Amino acid sequence: MNRFPQDFLWGGAIAANQVEGAWQEDGKGLSTSDLQPHGIFGERVERQPGDFNIKDIAIDFYHRYPEDIKLFAEMGFTVLRTSIAWTRIYPQGDEEQPCEAGLAFYDRLFDEMAKYHIAPMVTLSHYEMPYGLVKNYGGWGSRQTILFFERYARTVFERYRHKVKYWLTFNEINMSLHAPFTGVGLPEESDKQAVYQAIHHQLVASARAVKACHEIVPEGKIGNMLLGGLLYPLTCRPEDMLETLQRNRDWLFFGDVQVRGAYPAYMRRFFRENGIELQTDEQDRRDLQEPVDFISFSYYMSGCATADKSQAQARGNILDMVPNPHLPASEWGWQIDPQGLRLLLNELYDRYQKPLFIVENGLGARDKVEADGAINDDYRIAYMNDHLVQVREAIEDGVEVWGYTSWGPIDLVSASKAELSKRYGFIYVDRDDQGNGTLARKRKKSFWWYQEVIKSQGAALK
Repeated sequence: MNRFPQDFLWGGAIAANQVEGAWQEDGKGLSTSDLQPHGIFGERVERQPGDFNIKDIAIDFYHRYPEDIKLFAEMGFTVLRTSIAWTRIYPQGDEEQPCEAGLAFYDRLFDEMAKYHIAPMVTLSHYEMPYGLVKNYGGWGSRQTILFFERYARTVFERYRHKVKYWLTFNEINMSLHAPFTGVGLPEESDKQAVYQAIHHQLVASARAVKACHEIVPEGKIGNMLLGGLLYPLTCRPEDMLETLQRNRDWLFFGDVQVRGAYPAYMRRFFRENGIELQTDEQDRRDLQEPVDFISFSYYMSGCATADKSQAQARGNILDMVPNPHLPASEWGWQIDPQGLRLLLNELYDRYQKPLFIVENGLGARDKVEADGAINDDYRIAYMNDHLVQVREAIEDGVEVWGYTSWGPIDLVSASKAELSKRYGFIYVDRDDQGNGTLARKRKKSFWWYQEVIKSQGAALK
């Protein structure tokens, strides 16, 4: 077979805080993302007057979404993953009533998508939360944040229950171990006890959102979202094998809890040996038993693990890992491993027996506009072709894959460094890292390639 299943969903993925801009319009409150001018690793949190944050305008999707949705439709999208900015709905996070202007914006967005028969897949919290909850409650370190999130989730489920079928709870939820402020609203220097307690609250909130979705949108499907941090052993030494097992469990445990409804034994041992005592109660345990309907994940690269601590570490997509000597790397140092995607799909399906959805995969690169206006991003075409071939192989292996949304179908502001020079899109946006440019949209060579892949149901892959 060289075609994907007929009902396979094709599209792209974006995030509110990386595309919308309009950071203070229509009653929107400050989010943690708004207070990170230099990306998720920025040291400064509180903004000073005159601070430049490229995300304040981003690519102005808030005002230009009709044009962008039309371009996505031209490529043949049947699904678009996006997120709702929590602070557009509850500006401080703890209000009794939602902001109608924020709700109305997403009504308009989803209605525009419906015109072109593009199904929304909506992430409830994508690398941002109301800064009011951080400042006044301590972010996800507070149990009260569970209630605020549940109120927000129920509000948007009720509002969009006839417009949105696919939902995700938290973007790359395991990332909180590596970037606590971005993930759970805690200081970057927080200790393990504080971080895992905040993660526990987030896991309970995720499960409550799943239950609420099942009640309010009975025909809908709601999943979790993992950062697919697949690691290989650097050698076949037993010590490296064991280290790899443990490192992979660092992130797989989030899926274990969200699918199986309880903390696995290996995590209970980890907590004991690290002096971590989670504050939980019987209601938490009952809440966690609400499983997600499907597993979604991002995949950009793989890496290696070793017990030899003298090995140099490389950073890619937030994670620290040992470079694989057998793989090439992008100009940002992210190693390129298409077969790793097939391995990961099989690993997750074997582990959970739940449908899978690849909701982020793509190549960040410095694109060049030629004298004639063309953007010949053959490197992106090669990267995505090779990864999609491996998705097709995994489906042949028997893995149930619902769909694929590339990151990101249009150039957007990167989360890690808050830059636009690292471009992912099939659509070029005329703006640079200093905020210069017209914001005009332009189709790249990969635009026409992806259009043909979708039209042929994958038969155009080589």
